[in-house]
Amino acid sequence: MANSPATESVTPGSSSLGAKSLDSLPAGGEESRWQAIASRALAGESLPREVALDILAAPEEELLDLLHAAYRVRQRYFGKTVQLYFLMNAKSGLCPEDCTYCSQSKTSQSEIPRYNLLRRDELLAGARAAAQRQAKTYCIVISARGPTDREIAAVEKIVPEIKEQFDLDVCACLGLLTTDQARRLKACGVDRVNHNLNTGGEFYSQICSTHTYQDRVATLRAVRGAGMELCSGGIVGMGERPEDVVDMAFELRQLKVESIPVNFLNPIEGTPLAGQNELTPSYCLKVLAMFRLVNPQSEVRIAGGRELHLRSMQALGLYAANSIFVGDYLTTKGQVPEADYAMIRDLGFEVTIAQSA
Repeated sequence: MANSPATESVTPGSSSLGAKSLDSLPAGGEESRWQAIASRALAGESLPREVALDILAAPEEELLDLLHAAYRVRQRYFGKTVQLYFLMNAKSGLCPEDCTYCSQSKTSQSEIPRYNLLRRDELLAGARAAAQRQAKTYCIVISARGPTDREIAAVEKIVPEIKEQFDLDVCACLGLLTTDQARRLKACGVDRVNHNLNTGGEFYSQICSTHTYQDRVATLRAVRGAGMELCSGGIVGMGERPEDVVDMAFELRQLKVESIPVNFLNPIEGTPLAGQNELTPSYCLKVLAMFRLVNPQSEVRIAGGRELHLRSMQALGLYAANSIFVGDYLTTKGQVPEADYAMIRDLGFEVTIAQSA
């Protein structure tokens, strides 16, 4: 069953930008319409849905001004820092869910490695690689509807070792979680749990039938209830409408998500979405700017698909986002870490190993 995310009502005299059309904001002079939006975001006002939609439809000639507006907000909360994340595919394939975008789902015919949970020494080796690559956060990911008790127990055992040996935060991505499982993760030292909404509630049933959008929201609420930070974002380019992307951004704002990974669909051969490629670099940049302006204080991460869809414009994405993955993704390759370091350095930014909040 598809569910539409709750949106915030706008009342006259509130701290929101209100229902004022973007066309009524100045188009030139001292402050352009995008700079006016940034100024209001910096003043603590909330972006309404219609303005978020206007961002996604911004004319190409206004793209640089839009990115400048997003950068003003990014700079307020994150300065010139870029936080790096490192992914470990700790259990690959073998997933009973039918998510159409995923090479690890039961419907996928993709040629990928398939294995059960990695051994202790392999997980520690991944943590060592994360530290060597200047990552602040080590992400342990398994493909599953949800973790078995054995898998939860393995995470409980390895997380204290990782935190003792390496100066890393740990983010666990284990699928749907119960309240008790979330509490166990908190107790063993997991800092943050990733569970992506993936898209807006109205579109969700088009990409998955084995669980619902509300199942995902329930997991995020269980994680928050256990006292951990939330990492949740989605995938753009699956055939959704701009309205669905905006719905997702607003649901994440309502949930007060600390970290938002924005993926751009990599249409992997063997998945139901293979061959779908409707994204342009400029639209991807508008998406990043929209997520930044809707969620000013949240970490925005350019995640999977950035090399494929942003291409030569990757660096521009960091004027809105403040985080990237360094190295490979779950079943697809990323660019070499040296290229990421060079991009960050050329922008005049710096990698941080401190909390960015």
